[in-house]
Amino acid sequence: MKKIALAAAAVLALTALAACESKADKVAEKQADSLEAQAAATPNEAQETALNKKADRIEQQAGNADGGATTANTPTTDAPH
Repeated sequence: MKKIALAAAAVLALTALAACESKADKVAEKQADSLEAQAAATPNEAQETALNKKADRIEQQAGNADGGATTANTPTTDAPH
């Protein structure tokens, strides 16, 4: 019985955590996805790198706007591509 209760609590915790994504996070994710698509489409490597870095910064800043509650999977701005 305790195992079932523990499993149910874990599922509820994960569901609550997934619901924590703020509207700002969602908007930033769309902006970053758009920039990443532009980066993938450009033949200019320097421009591609710059667009990817900008996308990472947008995602990181949106994640940090909520005090770090949803930044566990937020990329750092120095992540290689």
